[in-house]
Amino acid sequence: MRIAVLNDIHGNLPALDAVLADVRQAGVDQIVIGGDVLPGPLPRETMARLLALEIPTQFIYGNGDKAILAQLTASDPSAVTYWGTTEGVAVPEPMQELIRWTARQVSEYRDVLASWPLTTMLSIDGLGTVLFCHATPRNEIDIFTRVTPEERLLPVFAGVDASLVVCGHTHMQFDRRVGPTRVVNAGSVGMPFGTTGADWLLLGPGVELRKTRYDTVATAEQFRRTEYPMVEEFAVRYLLQPPSEEEMLTAWGQYELTP
Repeated sequence: MRIAVLNDIHGNLPALDAVLADVRQAGVDQIVIGGDVLPGPLPRETMARLLALEIPTQFIYGNGDKAILAQLTASDPSAVTYWGTTEGVAVPEPMQELIRWTARQVSEYRDVLASWPLTTMLSIDGLGTVLFCHATPRNEIDIFTRVTPEERLLPVFAGVDASLVVCGHTHMQFDRRVGPTRVVNAGSVGMPFGTTGADWLLLGPGVELRKTRYDTVATAEQFRRTEYPMVEEFAVRYLLQPPSEEEMLTAWGQYELTP
């Protein structure tokens, strides 16, 4: 069995379509969507594409998806308390509007989003039991990177009954160990940091960190034709001039797990 893992798509349909072309060429048997399909500039179109896939597909939720669902299920929008942050506090107003806008675009998918679990597990030839999560096995908001000290992570991964854990959330690929457990970050399809293109993961019988190239300039122009809030920051900063890995390791460092 060969599994493609696509994480952190963030409504980037052109990146998704490019990756799906490579996925089909690789002859995978199944796809795992590892959270944060949303928010993003083309949310309705991205959801429709994923739900129409001819390849068997499993979904888990990320903090972004859960933030959209919180908007869709709130009886009073002013009473929403979940914004997908590690601090549990509301994001700045521009980001709130970004989440509200995305929620309006995908209201028809509320029940679909509500059905996604926190984790899923598969048995893969050559790898054994693999656990898929968005951030860590315990929640969708924990932050850690390839340089997070192992002692901080050991309690989080203790008791995990899997030889391999696949995560996402921080938009940077890595392959490391936490105690006896191999932990691989599949990276981001729609918003990779430290690099351009679209990152994903191919499993079985080995572990292959993959990158798919696509036309980011044309994609940025397509995004600018949407009404997506903060579209310039998304189109220019994250597609054409993504922050470096060094920048993001520093930025994530202030939020990452502490003992």
